[in-house]
Amino acid sequence: MSAIKVILSGGGTGGHIYPAIAIANEIKLRYPDAQILFVGAKDKMEMDKVPQAGYDIKGLWISGIQRELTLKNLSFPFKLVSSLLKARKIVNQFKPDIAIGTGGFASGPLLQMAVSKGIPSLIQEQNSFPGITNKLLGKKADKICVAYDGLERFFPAKKMVKTGNPVRQDLLKIDNKKEAADELFSLKPDKKTLLVLGGSLGARRINQLIEKELDFLQIHNIQIIWQCGKLYYEKYKIYNHTKDVQVHAFINDMAMAYAAADIIISRAGASSVSELCIVGKPVIFIPSPNVAEDHQTKNAMAVVNRQAALLIKEEDLDVDFENKFSQLMASPEKQEELGKNIKGLALVNATKDIVNEVEKLLKN
Repeated sequence: MSAIKVILSGGGTGGHIYPAIAIANEIKLRYPDAQILFVGAKDKMEMDKVPQAGYDIKGLWISGIQRELTLKNLSFPFKLVSSLLKARKIVNQFKPDIAIGTGGFASGPLLQMAVSKGIPSLIQEQNSFPGITNKLLGKKADKICVAYDGLERFFPAKKMVKTGNPVRQDLLKIDNKKEAADELFSLKPDKKTLLVLGGSLGARRINQLIEKELDFLQIHNIQIIWQCGKLYYEKYKIYNHTKDVQVHAFINDMAMAYAAADIIISRAGASSVSELCIVGKPVIFIPSPNVAEDHQTKNAMAVVNRQAALLIKEEDLDVDFENKFSQLMASPEKQEELGKNIKGLALVNATKDIVNEVEKLLKN
């Protein structure tokens, strides 16, 4: 059998890119001679992240449609036509055996063209509330891998399989690494560690909260690993190594950061939620209100409704944060319950299960 050819598209944010890379890695593991090509949006982060992971990528001139009337929307039809033509050319030249989309602008034109040529297609939806691209593609794709229950509202039930979201495999092995993690981050073993995550770019409102509450957090005898994001590092680095705080633009070894943490404050992007389920520590979600369809709140609520995490909306932080945090710190039982319940939601074999579905499509 000749080497299989796989085309993948997903991007715009880490939440679409990293699952696509994880799927590509698992395919490579099973088919070392597989030819894999990524397709992304020209000026988005996938154009850097995918080559760093060792894969070729081609860029389309595409962006999302703005929700309010703006001049940017005038160029959208031209971008769409341009990207459909380029996607058709890429598909014709590469001749993939299967097309995989993980969401984001570029996956729309690419999968549209693949489907029109009769190429088997699979989409992976990370969120509890799908984005526009995947909602449109769901009607045409052969298989839809989802991470949450209840998506029959958006996709044909017979095409869906619940696999979970691909996550970093090193997270599966953090259980006995607390001591090594404390050493790596120069932490004091007699203090509880709070890990603060705002996504790869950072979260302005979470950063403002932590700055405002530093003295309050000191009262609880806490040390903080604060990932403020590269956009905010210059502003917040002044707190580095003051009051048991360490500020990072980006954390390279996330598995060890999770291993060090006793409590985690995080956004509720789909990949983050899936990772936190595997990590199994008490979490306070502060969803971003600035994402399409408010899907971060929906992702978080899917966990909160199972008594597996706490949630504070951005607008309620000034009123609720100190109260909720103090209650959590005062109750080791609550911490244990949240950790145990969130771990019970983990789908640890997601990447393998998705690639199993890819193999079934290839065989058909």
